[in-house]
Amino acid sequence: MKKTLLFTFGLVLLMTATGFSQKFGYCNSAVVLTLLPEVKAADSDLKAFQAQLTKRGQDMVKSLQEKDAELKRKQEQGTISPKELETQTAKLKEEEAKIGAYEQEMMQKLTQKREELFKPIFERFNNAMNEVAKEKGFSLVFDSNTQVVLYADESLDVTPLVKTKLGITN
Repeated sequence: MKKTLLFTFGLVLLMTATGFSQKFGYCNSAVVLTLLPEVKAADSDLKAFQAQLTKRGQDMVKSLQEKDAELKRKQEQGTISPKELETQTAKLKEEEAKIGAYEQEMMQKLTQKREELFKPIFERFNNAMNEVAKEKGFSLVFDSNTQVVLYADESLDVTPLVKTKLGITN
């Protein structure tokens, strides 16, 4: 009788311990993402887009440099009046400002293009990660590359408890 009671108690204890255990995992997202053909295609598209934008910017700079050199040549030769020199210098400063604005615009366009190209890839990766985590019973999955949580079971969210503790009601 004692052995049966001890065995039953041990079995219940073992089942309780395994019932409350949480399963954790990790994934190196950088390795997975570099192996996706879509990432290589997106990188290629982004580089081509960047080259196109850069070429336009370089053409603008080259034009400005040529105009500046021509203006300096005219000044050295004395074939330009001080008033015309002032006017042309102001125009060059305007062009220089346009180049600066184009540079900022280029960075924004690159950021937008990157988001446009990579958003569906990241969504696909995240969906796959969530499916794997749920199928395999993981409570948390970390990215070993960035130490960021890629998946967390909703039951682990302590936000409502912290809000209550801080007296936040909404």
